Amino acid sequence: MTTAGNNLDPWYGSYAERTAGLAASEVRALFAVASRPEVVSLAGGMPYVSALPREIVTGAMDRVMRDRGPIALQYGSGQGAPALREHILEVMALEGIRASVDDVVVTTGSQHALELVTKIFIDPGDVVLAEGPSYVTAMVVFKSYQAVIEHSEMDEHGLVPEALRQKIAYLKAAGKTIKFLYTVPTFSNPAGVTLTWERRLEILEICRSEGILVLEDNPYGLLYFGGPPPHAMRSVEEDGVIYLGTFSKTLAPGFRVGWALAPHAIREKLILANEAAVLSPSSFTQLIIAEYLATADWKGQIDTFRGVYRERRDAMLQALSDYLPDTSWTVPNGGFYVWLTLPANLDSKSMLPRAVKELVAYTPGTAFYADGGGRNKIRLAFCYPTPDFIREGIRRLSTVINGELELLNTFSQTAPLPLQRDKGSLINPPANLG
Repeated sequence: MTTAGNNLDPWYGSYAERTAGLAASEVRALFAVASRPEVVSLAGGMPYVSALPREIVTGAMDRVMRDRGPIALQYGSGQGAPALREHILEVMALEGIRASVDDVVVTTGSQHALELVTKIFIDPGDVVLAEGPSYVTAMVVFKSYQAVIEHSEMDEHGLVPEALRQKIAYLKAAGKTIKFLYTVPTFSNPAGVTLTWERRLEILEICRSEGILVLEDNPYGLLYFGGPPPHAMRSVEEDGVIYLGTFSKTLAPGFRVGWALAPHAIREKLILANEAAVLSPSSFTQLIIAEYLATADWKGQIDTFRGVYRERRDAMLQALSDYLPDTSWTVPNGGFYVWLTLPANLDSKSMLPRAVKELVAYTPGTAFYADGGGRNKIRLAFCYPTPDFIREGIRRLSTVINGELELLNTFSQTAPLPLQRDKGSLINPPANLG
């Protein structure tokens, strides 16, 4: 039975129940404001694509159109171009993964792969375990399929194995169905922390013994600043892990090309779901990336990106030390983000309008929790602004934070006004209000 519409949307009562999960994320809502030139945006995780030489891309485009134009402009396979899938194996080998080209499914960005996995596994009411905090748009996808998101604790070394055990036991005792654990174990979004190798092995063992699939999302793994991070979880577990990768961070997001590496039976379902959604991923962009990987020094280009982001990370850490020494933050060894912890009495979401007024934008911590947590947390993205802009942005942010603290301190020291109950005072207003 459908309900009536309203004066804003006459079809409101006709939507499927699952659309209730399609709420605009706080990250998306920020982009309109953050894109204004006078605002220093530390909000969105946009790659610095200007570090990619344009001639490399245009050269690959020209060769594809000259040599394979009719194929590039035609429908393709629902699994993805074989040439690109071969190159994807080379990329994943850098993180210890050995696989067959047959087990790779190319998608329209890794976000699409995330949606496909959710589509084939989640029934309404199923539980998705996710680290807390977790990637905001992944949670939007999970909610859109009416999943229940349960967070598992993490610290500076990533997911805490014992906390995961306890969470699983609690959910199973309550009769809940857990479909998979979603994790960004390397340079996580938003916290910037990396799951240690010992914990990766322990968490894989926990999930294996409990019959829980692991969905390993790895957009940032090759963007390290010091030594390489631990190998991917998929490198030691083939049957129980679906691995998601993307070219958005190591090449450019505009191509919208990602992939899933999945066990055989799951792979077949992903291909069918991919075909049902888009028929086939873009042949044009796949062949351009395949040409780029075949002819360019793509490993050298990734190293260039590492240098760019390392410089920006260092600028942010130094600015935080200079302007906000009384707060605490994570120190990422790669990726795009720093996770800032404010004094407990501050609310990053309610503070955001004042920050925008001061011409600085960030993402409040509440965006990364399904349960409204993270109110005194802030995700700061250092990937896009120049080091000078990052420093200025942190200076502006410090003005906002210190102003909020000063305001709270002022009110906390103000004694409450005495409550007078003179006869008639509840009826007649005081004379000095006239």
